[in-house]
Amino acid sequence: MGLNYYQIKKNILRARKLVIKGTSAAGSGHPGGSFSMAEILGCLFNNHLKFDPKNPQWEDRDRLVLSKGHAAPGLFSNMAVAGYFPESEIETLRKFGSRLQGHPDLKCPGVEFCGGSLGTGLSYSVGIALAARIDSKDHHVYTIIGDGELDEGQVWEAAMTASKYKVDNLTAFLDRNFIQQDSYTEKIMPLDKILESDDVSEMWKDASRWKTGDKWRSFGWNVIEIDGHKIEQIDAAITKAKMTKGIPTIIISRTIKGQSLEHMEHNPQWHGQAPNSDIVPIINLELDSQFMISPSIIAGDMTNLENEVKRCVSGKADYVHLDVMDGQFVPTKTFDHSKIKELRPLTAIPFDVHLMINEPVKYVKDYIDAGSDIITVHSEVVDESSFGEIHDLLKQSQVSVGFSINPETELPEWSYKFLQSLDQLIVMSVVPGKSGQKYIEETHEKMKRINPILKEHDFSGYIEADGGINLENIGSVFADGARAFVGGGAIVGQQDVKSAIKAFRNEVLKSRRRGLLDKANELGGIDLVNRWIGLHVIEEKQDELKKITREAGYL
Repeated sequence: MGLNYYQIKKNILRARKLVIKGTSAAGSGHPGGSFSMAEILGCLFNNHLKFDPKNPQWEDRDRLVLSKGHAAPGLFSNMAVAGYFPESEIETLRKFGSRLQGHPDLKCPGVEFCGGSLGTGLSYSVGIALAARIDSKDHHVYTIIGDGELDEGQVWEAAMTASKYKVDNLTAFLDRNFIQQDSYTEKIMPLDKILESDDVSEMWKDASRWKTGDKWRSFGWNVIEIDGHKIEQIDAAITKAKMTKGIPTIIISRTIKGQSLEHMEHNPQWHGQAPNSDIVPIINLELDSQFMISPSIIAGDMTNLENEVKRCVSGKADYVHLDVMDGQFVPTKTFDHSKIKELRPLTAIPFDVHLMINEPVKYVKDYIDAGSDIITVHSEVVDESSFGEIHDLLKQSQVSVGFSINPETELPEWSYKFLQSLDQLIVMSVVPGKSGQKYIEETHEKMKRINPILKEHDFSGYIEADGGINLENIGSVFADGARAFVGGGAIVGQQDVKSAIKAFRNEVLKSRRRGLLDKANELGGIDLVNRWIGLHVIEEKQDELKKITREAGYL
């Protein structure tokens, strides 16, 4: 089975929006810590947690304990997306009589633990894990603890207990976002190494600072360290944890407080502050504007694709784009599913497989079995019947479904019925199969025609731009609606892939920031523009926003 990558991403987005909706309606709450654990909860609820929202007390369910109980909006939002209660109920957060209190409470169906007093969740989890062993139950216990919470001595007593009794049906996640209520963790009670400045990003950049894992190893735990916002790393870590016997596991997840919103990221002010209602539309637009970079490895050394994959991984790519060409649908021939199967063990990063082949319905199963995470087929070589067969097979296999149209092709009407469940749409901006082409400028107008159709048919997937994407045009392509960007010669064709990807991201960020400032001006004029800028107090974002605002003529 596949990773179900895009479905997890879409559900995480829904959950984040519900956190904003709930905390804004309540006028209080903890969005920052809810966002830092968003991908962890998304992976658990979508791929690993055994549960039944229609039968919350199902005896064989897995148990999820939110020890950092102040992040209850993050738990409630995922429970709503999972079907425990209507998503509209999130607006009752923290209100009298609501099932959704400021901290998890057992009056809400599906909640396993009354969180609030920090430090107690791990002890509770050890208890229910031991009870499951006594009762010969095979359900798993997952616990999410905060890094500020590790200041509590009871956490370490529980850690010793779990190790002594070999509680291997317990997996703990440490949400290592480096911020607690009063300040940065490393300035209050360092877990890694003392932070001298206010730049918490230093803790991410320098692995020599990471000492927390050593502490847990000394207490007898299996330790897995990951980027807590990478779905593929979380998924792989959970799988490893469940396979580990005779020892409890902690997954130390390096995360960012307020991840996905620039004004919240790394900002201690958003530990327990709710957004004002007038900025919620801007926040939702920013959440809808998350983007991914997908380098195409065929722009590199075709005789050593293994090395090209490794370059993408070290360069911090979001996906690896694999262009499969058969020499028939397009004049060029590259590789097939056997090469993808060879490359798959190199990395957990999603494989974004673009099938430029005839009769893909005959071969799609081979590409599923090879380990593809996203598979895109072309409209020109399928009809409603064959694409329906491909669509259903990919969904059943938890592989994300992509659909592509060539520059001269319009979106066929028969495809409209699939748009609501489609995960990715590639709008080709060069003729496929020919290298060295420039971006076809008419694609901008094409996107203006396509976007209303997508909106009308409730498309919630991601538009991927493929062909001739470079630093000069990526900002305008983002403004057209693209959220995933394939880079061939402009990324893999460069000597320094990491710098090329970073430059791509910076150009997209400029375009996104301009769009958000335009939205602020549309909603509230210069007053709201200034207030939006004023929220960005970390790093140099405020200066960059002011520069964009001056260029736009708002100041």
